[in-house]
Amino acid sequence: MTDIAPTFFNPLEDGYVASPWSHFDDLRRNEPVHHSPIGQWFLFRYDDVSALLRDPAQSVDDVNIAHHNEDRLAQFEKAFGEDAERSTSMLGRDAPDHTRLRRLVSKAFTPAAIAALRPVIEDLVDDALDVMDERGTTEIVHDLAFPLPFDVISVMLGMPESDKDQVAQWSSAIVKTLDPIITEEEVFAAADADRKMSALLDEVIAWKRANPADDLLTALIQAEEDGDRLSSRELRDQVSLLFVAGHETTVNLIGTGIYELLRNPEQAAILRDDPSLDVNAIDELLRFVSPVQFSRRITLDDIEIGGHPIETGSIVMTGLASANHDPAKWGDDADRIDVRRAGTAQHVSFGSGSHYCLGSSLARLEAQVAIGRFLRRFPDATMTGEAEWNGRINLRGIERLELAVR
Repeated sequence: MTDIAPTFFNPLEDGYVASPWSHFDDLRRNEPVHHSPIGQWFLFRYDDVSALLRDPAQSVDDVNIAHHNEDRLAQFEKAFGEDAERSTSMLGRDAPDHTRLRRLVSKAFTPAAIAALRPVIEDLVDDALDVMDERGTTEIVHDLAFPLPFDVISVMLGMPESDKDQVAQWSSAIVKTLDPIITEEEVFAAADADRKMSALLDEVIAWKRANPADDLLTALIQAEEDGDRLSSRELRDQVSLLFVAGHETTVNLIGTGIYELLRNPEQAAILRDDPSLDVNAIDELLRFVSPVQFSRRITLDDIEIGGHPIETGSIVMTGLASANHDPAKWGDDADRIDVRRAGTAQHVSFGSGSHYCLGSSLARLEAQVAIGRFLRRFPDATMTGEAEWNGRINLRGIERLELAVR
């Protein structure tokens, strides 16, 4: 008799970051509700992921993690010191705090404000494409995918000029804390980056208070309802969330989206020839690429999923990327890009429920303009080297990709 090795989630295996899809497929078929040796639960089926994300009885706040998961908290407290549990970001708050913060931030994040950014985004994209055209080559992340969302959020916030490369390094270190597995060295690097980013944002906010303008940061400073305003700490943490998490995910969507379309030239041709598909195609890329691979929930009561009892205070990682490739939801071609796919907007790349991504409309707009204009400007673009991946388990994406554009 031959022993069959159990299926378990191992994001550290060779080749996982470049192509996690077969790994997810194995887990969906063999252990869709998975208890990891590191103590966390993982969900890999669309229906389970979608249901838990929409369940208002679950938490996102670290204070609700049970004692048997305290190793990770202790690791963060050691690195972050007194700041370890002080973040007021919407990302880690439940109602009523989350409801209050989101309501105040939403007042400055309206559909009209996003739509007004289209000409800004188009100009920034066209300027980047002009440089590529003149040179004949590009490294697509450095030249387009990274600077576009950075510049857009800077314009939107009304931030003064800052060192993009430095902020990029801090951002990259901070988002590693969203991975389910992180080394002590990475935690300390994230803590150092977080302190430096916070100091920068404190300076920017102080400058903006003295120099108000028609921009998002001024609107956030002035946002008020029934006498309630964001505190200085709350303001900084929400701006950091917009600047770091929102920026990193859009970089991955644009860079990896272009990479995947170049690997699927027939789909790139369909999109290139029909601009009316831009909206649907970006949702299909959001589904296929899944810039955020996992979203965390913490159980507030004992629950059962797929016949598995899960205790109160457990961390449950919902596999957004796996759900987005689940054949039970998307059909037998779930692992193929189809820019005409019906219903593709039902992906869970922006989460679901009360924590649905506030910046989803901005990310979609940036990707529509960047990817659509790139494909139509450079129909003969080809890859001239292998894609280099960023090595992140959660915010997975291309870090470097060399292209010839003509």
